[in-house]
Amino acid sequence: MFPFSFEWTWETTRMVFMGGLWYALGILGAGMTYCILKAAIDASKGTQGNSHH
Repeated sequence: MFPFSFEWTWETTRMVFMGGLWYALGILGAGMTYCILKAAIDASKGTQGNSHH
């Protein structure tokens, strides 16, 4: 059941489901991107990540 499938029909329930799915995937993707970038920046600075100042 994908939008590129010829059997796809745009019904309200499917639009709500796909909207929620992409919303959740967007939040997870943004969080993982933040963590990966923060880890890369910390690694390039040489910090260990446990200094609280």
